Amino acid sequence: MHNSNHDQIRRKLLQSMAVTGAGVLAAMPGFAVGHQSQNGASHNDAAVSTLKGNVNHSVSRWTYGDLSIEELCKTVKSLGFSAIDLVGPKDWPILKQYGIDSSMCNGAEISLEDGFIHAQLHDELESRYLKHIDLVADAGYTNLICFSGNARGMSREQGLENAVNGLKRILPHAEKRGVMIFMELFNSKIDHPDYMADNSEWGIALCKKLNSKHFSLLYDIYHMQINEGDIIRTIRDNHQYFGHYHTAGVPGRHEIDASQELNYPAIAKAIVETGFKGYLAQEFIPTPKTKAGRIVSLKDAIQICDV
Repeated sequence: MHNSNHDQIRRKLLQSMAVTGAGVLAAMPGFAVGHQSQNGASHNDAAVSTLKGNVNHSVSRWTYGDLSIEELCKTVKSLGFSAIDLVGPKDWPILKQYGIDSSMCNGAEISLEDGFIHAQLHDELESRYLKHIDLVADAGYTNLICFSGNARGMSREQGLENAVNGLKRILPHAEKRGVMIFMELFNSKIDHPDYMADNSEWGIALCKKLNSKHFSLLYDIYHMQINEGDIIRTIRDNHQYFGHYHTAGVPGRHEIDASQELNYPAIAKAIVETGFKGYLAQEFIPTPKTKAGRIVSLKDAIQICDV
């Protein structure tokens, strides 16, 4: 039996948080890089980081959906890092106020199931992504997510060909605007049944065929542990194709502590040793019942990965 609860939670939150269009641009002039409080202190200086500086930390917005975006910005700053993943244009002005990077932008996608392997969707995807690439670039961000979509009986070979053709329609504009397009790898065993990009081999083949410095893979450690395992060797051998990482505990997609099977300090160390300069974003679903407890879970996860 497939457990789609996490998928449904993520989809609902992504849809509610991702806003596109000209109306967003109208709300975005005059971004402040740092928010000044009443006493004149910048929130950028609010937390003195005790982190080592080897890892660029982030956290996925949807996993802390019980916090307002402003509360999450304050939390992130208090923990000593400055990035949030999977944020759409509606919330970028608040991120700007707090000096927080939108480390993986979203909102251009149709859905997780309807992606670039579907040739009949290429016209719509091209329109959406060209507009969103401009939104991302104009806001001063770099990273934008995309998805393969579900196979629905399509062969992997056909899906790969279709994805190449579709992505080639947006990559020249991404290159022109300095934006990176990332396709996320999901597991198809538990959370995303029938998703095409459910293994690193298929994703790497896509990277090789596109041969673009503006396309990369979002290697989700949780998803790939479920579908294929062999995490550290895969990262060491193929790190040039992985431009962004997500975490979560296996099984359950919860905290990344000793309650689950992945050795995250060793994984983070392996990532750092490849010379990786991108983001490692926490995407676990915190289990504590209180807001304070959930924030402690995030603090602990950042410390675990801060090698």
